[in-house]
Amino acid sequence: MRGWQKVAVLGACALLVALCSSCGGTGAESSGSGGGTAGGFLKIGSTQQIDSLNPFVAFNQDPYIIFQYEYPTLIQYDTNTLELAPDFATSWSHNGDYTQWTFRTVPNAKWSDGQPLTAEDVVWNLNIIKKFEDGPTANTAGYLKHMTKATAPDANTVVLDFDTPSMNFLADLDQGFILPEHVWAKYATGDGTGLKRFANTPENGEPVVSGGPFIMTDYAQDQVAKFEVNPNWYGPKPNIDGWGLQYFATDDAAVQALKTGQIDVVWYSVPTTAIDTLKSAGFTVSITPNTQYRDLIFNSNPAKLENRELLDPKLREAIAHAIDRQSIVDTAWNGYGEPGYSIVPPASGNDPMTKKPWTDPSLVPETFDLDLAAQMLDDAGFKMGPSGYRQANGHDMKYEVIFPHGELGSGMRSFQIVQQDLKKIGIGFSAKVLNDNAAWQATIADKYREFDLTWWDWQPNVDPGFILSVLRCDQWYSWNDTGYCNKDYDKLEDQQAAARSPQERIDAIYKMQQMIYDERPYIVLNYNDNTVAWSNAWTGFVPSPLGEFNPLSKQTLLSAHRV
Repeated sequence: MRGWQKVAVLGACALLVALCSSCGGTGAESSGSGGGTAGGFLKIGSTQQIDSLNPFVAFNQDPYIIFQYEYPTLIQYDTNTLELAPDFATSWSHNGDYTQWTFRTVPNAKWSDGQPLTAEDVVWNLNIIKKFEDGPTANTAGYLKHMTKATAPDANTVVLDFDTPSMNFLADLDQGFILPEHVWAKYATGDGTGLKRFANTPENGEPVVSGGPFIMTDYAQDQVAKFEVNPNWYGPKPNIDGWGLQYFATDDAAVQALKTGQIDVVWYSVPTTAIDTLKSAGFTVSITPNTQYRDLIFNSNPAKLENRELLDPKLREAIAHAIDRQSIVDTAWNGYGEPGYSIVPPASGNDPMTKKPWTDPSLVPETFDLDLAAQMLDDAGFKMGPSGYRQANGHDMKYEVIFPHGELGSGMRSFQIVQQDLKKIGIGFSAKVLNDNAAWQATIADKYREFDLTWWDWQPNVDPGFILSVLRCDQWYSWNDTGYCNKDYDKLEDQQAAARSPQERIDAIYKMQQMIYDERPYIVLNYNDNTVAWSNAWTGFVPSPLGEFNPLSKQTLLSAHRV
């Protein structure tokens, strides 16, 4: 998910072996999970690189998984039930109108360096995020937008006050990583920009200070990261001695490393072409519905400089009808997924209060109909020119699509299907492949005024609050990747965040999905299944709509163990 350009395989393998040379893993004491054996160092492969290990900067999925295991959160998800569960908070309650929430935290907790971990750390984090919410902490501040203050009456109590009823902010607290104040406070001075400059990596032989179950002890950018058990962790002891994350240039390279025993797990998107061979070779392959989706992103800034016809909703609708989503699923993803339509994916499940699906049931994928698409273009005045392309404002309708490196493979095969069909109706697409950081910079260049289209992906949380918030006007330069800004949409997002009843929230969420479906800053292409594979020497991995390895909870690496 939004990974960077990848490194060569052999160098990373050698480095991971070197980092693991002093790891534990020979112990054979009985494990507390499933009758296996404790100990061992779990080697995980990924093709999605870490863009940053700073929670105020990171954009990709892998660092958020790391943060989940490195830092406390007040609550997490139980991925078996998709209900909220304790983490650093042992319990929570609210006043009658949901304007005040109280959390009781684990007593006598410590950071990995032995410093006390208390409610004061939580309060410092939340107040710093609020203080700099319009600047350095913008990408973490969304769920706290109605919080007025955080206080700690004692070492084990956190009280949060809100200026409006806040029933739903709990859903995003699993991403509210609690950082050690005694490490980060010196970066939160002045305008707070130091918060974004801190690398947060091991230095001079010293590990990163952790409050979660694992400590990052070694890190080589674009290659590997190593983690050992935190002896001061306040929760249940992991069954493993540690784990390593290794990066590969391609999915196929990661699969080959799994086959040869260089790694134990490929944790993200095993290529669908490899599933049968891995099963035949005796590996476990987990295939589950996923919240992840691929999307075609239109520049939605009314001030965009060129090719302004792409702002036309009718043109976007015509393009949507020219996309064969079923072919994308069947051909590019070998049937592992389903056609897309809403920014809230069906794998998100149901609202636990109303029992209604988070995904608006009235929405369906646009029909694939090239004749209809061509007629819509004709009706909108985009006539076919002598070059074989339609004409808009005196130029051929040929567009460059920013294409992040992490979307190669099935993503590129999907793009080629779309490219071929659009050519049949007189529209040309070409892919400009960039690493993810360059793709993001190209998107926001000159205040979202330069790019035309981007091909990317999202993997939302199971609660739709976050993915709905990324299209707000105030998320420009933070999570907003389209330049979309609609004040009516923002009002609906405010309503869903401060709804006084579950039904009121569902109503607002459905209206927001319909608005994005109609205006099409995104055309959602497909929801792809989770495909994760591991050696049968390991077990205990816990599935979820975001895969076995996810930022929802600490469950998988606490319960994983050798067979």
